[in-house]
Amino acid sequence: MNNSVFFTCLCAICIFSAQAMAQQQSHVHTPATDSLRTVNLQEVVATGTRANTDPRLLPMTVNVVNEEQLTERHEANILPTLTEHVPGLFVTQRGIIGYGVSSGGSGGIKIRGIGGAPNTDILVLIDGLPQYAGIYGHPISDNYQTMLADHVEVVRGPASMYYGSNAMGGVVNIVTKQPKHDTILTNLHLQYGSYYSLDAGVTNQVKRGKFSSAVGFNYLRTDGHRRNMDFDEYNGFLRLGYELSEHWRINAMGNIAYFNSSNPGTVSAPLEDNDMHILRGMASLSVDNEYTDTRFPTSGALRAYYNGGKHKIYDGYAFGATPPAQTYYHTDLMTGLSAYQSVEFFRGNRTTFGFDYQHFGGHAWNEALSDKSTTDLVRRTQYNIAGYVDFRQWVVSWFSLDAGVRIDWLSVCPTKPQVIPQGGLSFILPRDAQIKALVSRGFRNPTLRELYMYKPANANLEPESLWNYELSYRQSLLQGRLRLGANVYYLHAKNMIETRPVDGRPVNVNTGELRNTGCEVEIGYTIWRGLHVDANYSYLYAANPVLAAPEHKLYAGIGYHHERFRVATSLQYIHGLYTQLASATTTAQKQNYALWNAHAAVRIWKGLWANIKADNLLGQEYEINAGFPMPRTTLMGGLNWTF
Repeated sequence: MNNSVFFTCLCAICIFSAQAMAQQQSHVHTPATDSLRTVNLQEVVATGTRANTDPRLLPMTVNVVNEEQLTERHEANILPTLTEHVPGLFVTQRGIIGYGVSSGGSGGIKIRGIGGAPNTDILVLIDGLPQYAGIYGHPISDNYQTMLADHVEVVRGPASMYYGSNAMGGVVNIVTKQPKHDTILTNLHLQYGSYYSLDAGVTNQVKRGKFSSAVGFNYLRTDGHRRNMDFDEYNGFLRLGYELSEHWRINAMGNIAYFNSSNPGTVSAPLEDNDMHILRGMASLSVDNEYTDTRFPTSGALRAYYNGGKHKIYDGYAFGATPPAQTYYHTDLMTGLSAYQSVEFFRGNRTTFGFDYQHFGGHAWNEALSDKSTTDLVRRTQYNIAGYVDFRQWVVSWFSLDAGVRIDWLSVCPTKPQVIPQGGLSFILPRDAQIKALVSRGFRNPTLRELYMYKPANANLEPESLWNYELSYRQSLLQGRLRLGANVYYLHAKNMIETRPVDGRPVNVNTGELRNTGCEVEIGYTIWRGLHVDANYSYLYAANPVLAAPEHKLYAGIGYHHERFRVATSLQYIHGLYTQLASATTTAQKQNYALWNAHAAVRIWKGLWANIKADNLLGQEYEINAGFPMPRTTLMGGLNWTF
């Protein structure tokens, strides 16, 4: 079945490309102001390669979700917007605001059925630098606020050649705000709505000559749609930049978040006092260079970074049960150094050399409520060293090739360095059409939790591994007003880490395997100035059932932007979503649902807008996490002022 689906989708792409070659329209520039929902072929991206690059030259598929898309639905977090606009990507949710961590948490990201639980197989970056907890190895989804993002770049498929472990299934890169022209720009927003939910924040951007800054603060809170589901978060960020010379620039960035989250438990097994208090922070310093007028044009960067946090979790108890006698604590960190230099040795060439170093780990313990005595669960660190080279070359004016390899060495596995190859072809056809082919490998190192923590720990685990094969088509028609895209892929993952019984006890072992086949389609069309429609569809055939990865995912939206008002509506349909897999004690559960959302805004004075949004207008009853029903229709409204 998977092969027939693959070749059917492959035939569809070939038909599209044949039509592209038959078109007689000339190559045109896609307007930068066009807010269609797929990658603008004339923009540059930094994800999928370290340096800014025309995405037509990259063999992998990169989606760009711009600032307008991120802000027009007034979502505090970037992940709901990505779920709509990026085919093949799905994010779990449990309520109106807040994802939480630990048992009952959500915010798990899956791309093409790869993501893990917890979410360790998709790498989240901020300005190209990795973000995940040093012990558990997963991103903290409540950290990724819309207010700090200029845009988001998503790589669908492995990106381990550039980014190493955890990029096995794909990458989400949040590119932070950085004003490019002299300005002083301030934005204030305030929203209030269902379940006493509040979203308030302020951002400011300044550029004066060689200096630039961006700063923001956001506050979120909700009572939640169920008892014991309250959530609140404080989040702030600061970015500073200075142009040392025509060729050199220095940037510093920091982000800090503190949130309190309560887990109500499943509807069949509710909990009391299952509370989490999470403090997370990150900082980075980057020195960038770019020389375009030399014999060998070159650009690169040296970046140092830190991220870490402190978690306090009280597991709670069932009604009438005895409360736990201890509280869980952990502190974790990840520090690193990343360097790359990209050089054009000869015409049509770009060769990138890179080096990465990471040191990560932490301390986890239980503290007794009675006498404050502690019991260590893990206290370890480890480090990772890697080097890579990527060679990209225009062979002729319509054909480029890309080949690269990474050597990655983890301290707990010194005799088995990972060799991560990648190769691809890009064909630039007439009439703004492209065909790309990619073969790439992804991997994920075992986390400290899997190696050393809790009873299933196994210090002899090996890295997970994945091979990805992909063919894609892109085209821009009607003077850039219509954009089409389609992908087919096949991926095979092995050595997946799962907990299985061994000699009568649960043990983490390298036994899992995935074979996923699928296709993805995108379309965007500007009907006339200000009126646009966009849609995407993804189909996933998994040889083995995969949790939180829908078989069919469809999104369609239409919007109209006027200088005095904006209105848009969208429909998302999810089919064949496993919310629970079958086991010795549970039965498999699947969900199908459709979400109709709408939002509108009207300008009431200069840069002051009043807005309203309504989600789940059909009042659908559905779950994404088993036992955690999502809210029915919710409303939020407020003001947004830019000056």
